[in-house]
Amino acid sequence: MAYYQLYYHLVWQVANSEPFLTATAEPAILDYLRWRAVGLGAAVFALEGTADHVHLVATIPPRIAVAAFVDQVRRSAVTRFNRRTPETPLRWADDFGALTFDGKRLPYVIAYVEQQKAHHAAGTTIPVLERVDDRPLDRGTLRELPVAYTAETEMAAWWKEMMSLE
Repeated sequence: MAYYQLYYHLVWQVANSEPFLTATAEPAILDYLRWRAVGLGAAVFALEGTADHVHLVATIPPRIAVAAFVDQVRRSAVTRFNRRTPETPLRWADDFGALTFDGKRLPYVIAYVEQQKAHHAAGTTIPVLERVDDRPLDRGTLRELPVAYTAETEMAAWWKEMMSLE
C-alpha cells in the first residue's frame, strides 16, 4: 500500500437545507456514513452534524478521488436510511465542500467538527469550514493569501518542521 497523509474536512447539506438530521434520524445516518467511509479505506477522525448538514474529518486513500468518495458515502447512507424509513426519504444537496489541511491542525479540525451544534448555537462557526459551494461568502472576511516560502529563514523553518515529521 502507498504511504499517504491526506487529511480532509468535508461538509455537505441535506437537500433544500431541510432540518432532516433530527435526534431520531441523525445517529443512524452518521452510522451509515461512517460505515461506508471506513469500508472505502478511510480513517474517520470526526463525524458530526447539525439539523441540515454533516461534517466529516477523514483521510481518504489516494486511489479514490475525493468527489467519488463523497458520492459513495452519501449514496450509501441515503440507500440504507431510505430502506428503513421510506415514508421520509433522505436526499443530499448536490454540492459539497472539501478542504485539505496538515496533521498539525488535525486536533483543531476534529474539535471544531465535534462541537458543531455548539458552534451553530453560539454563532461561532468558521465560514470557510461551512462552505459547500464556490459562491462568495456573505461576509467578505475570507481572504486567501498566497503562501510564500521565499525567505531563507522561512524555508529553513519549513524544512526543519518537515524533517521532524514521522
